[in-house]
Amino acid sequence: MELNETVELMNSADYKDRFKAEYFQVKVRHDKLKAMCEKWDEGKLNFEPTCPREIYDLQLDSMKKYMDVLVIRAKIENVELI
Repeated sequence: MELNETVELMNSADYKDRFKAEYFQVKVRHDKLKAMCEKWDEGKLNFEPTCPREIYDLQLDSMKKYMDVLVIRAKIENVELI
């Protein structure tokens, strides 16, 4: 899924759809940042990142924790994320 594919869900009147959009948006961003960091580790980036690697690691960790909380909420609120 790409961010632009979440627009309809985000604009829905149904909070469960908006919840799904929130989760998918964070997941897309997390997965893309993780892929960038993996390329960085492999020396395959075509640019020089501005921040130190530790900052990106902190961001990835925070995003992962946020997704974990959303998964727990989804189970409690009966929101199907898959």
